[in-house]
Amino acid sequence: MNTKPFRVFTSAFVAETLETLIRQAENYTSILFCNTYRNMALEAAASVQELFTDVGLYLFGADLNPEEFVNRFFDSLFPLVYNHLINPGVTDSSLEYLECIRMARRDVSPFGNIPKRVMGQMGRSLLPSRTFLQALNLGIEVINTTDHLHFSKECGRALLRMQYCPHCQGLTRTKPCMGYCLNVVRGCLAHTAELNPHWHAYIRSLEELSDAMHGTYDIEHVLLNFHVLVHDAVMQAHLDGQKLSEQVNKICGRPIRAPTQSPRCSFDGSKEKHGIKISPRNDEETLANRRKEFINSLRLYRSFYGGLADELCVNELAAADGLPCWNGEDIVNRYFMCL
Repeated sequence: MNTKPFRVFTSAFVAETLETLIRQAENYTSILFCNTYRNMALEAAASVQELFTDVGLYLFGADLNPEEFVNRFFDSLFPLVYNHLINPGVTDSSLEYLECIRMARRDVSPFGNIPKRVMGQMGRSLLPSRTFLQALNLGIEVINTTDHLHFSKECGRALLRMQYCPHCQGLTRTKPCMGYCLNVVRGCLAHTAELNPHWHAYIRSLEELSDAMHGTYDIEHVLLNFHVLVHDAVMQAHLDGQKLSEQVNKICGRPIRAPTQSPRCSFDGSKEKHGIKISPRNDEETLANRRKEFINSLRLYRSFYGGLADELCVNELAAADGLPCWNGEDIVNRYFMCL
């Protein structure tokens, strides 16, 4: 089996498509703050980076909870929105006061149901992608294990007789008969053929998982539209500013107010001018298309382990039909003992 498509897809999926997707979604969110909420952009940068770092870590197997890191993001966002949009000019930035606002977020719900929507979308889309990655790694382990087969002494002798005994008679160009080759190689690979139903089930499971990763389960759609929900969340808090201010004052006390100027976004103009619109993407480079391409190529190897002996004999080891061949003892025109 040419396992290169499987290995290449896996490395491309991990190193290119998925990481690029996470980075692009992070950039969209950062650009949202730079374009629309410049006063809080610099302070929001660390929270944005932390969120998407956690997304990547979770996808690659880290023991993280999407609900927790989404909650952490919105917890850290509320003090920024409160100080820059709801109460601009607040100078009481003590850690205790900021922590009080942060802790109040889940009680006063400044962003409405948007954090729950994000948690739902992240949970539904990240878990299938994480599982898909784990399944790919399992496939690599199986392939690596069967790449280096260990044959019994009896099998080794049979292969030696099939491949090299003709050389002793000066027949260096004569190949084994097809039937003879199949008998020997099928016997040597009998234990490998037992993997075939499990391999078939593995491919079927990958197909089903890949087919299910669309709509709300499509990580590409969820991550690339995350910044839209962040924008909606900030706008909702802004619109409810007076009510939120009263609630926070009751919980944390009144802040000190004075004119102030916050550090602004440091993104360069080349990034900023792209705005927050999702730029056209090459359809061939989308995650869904890369998955589809991989699944289609994998289907070609659905019965690989069951047909490995036949593939080896037909493509590499045995003589073509109609040609003189080695039957284990002599050169013949036909071999009649195929099992």
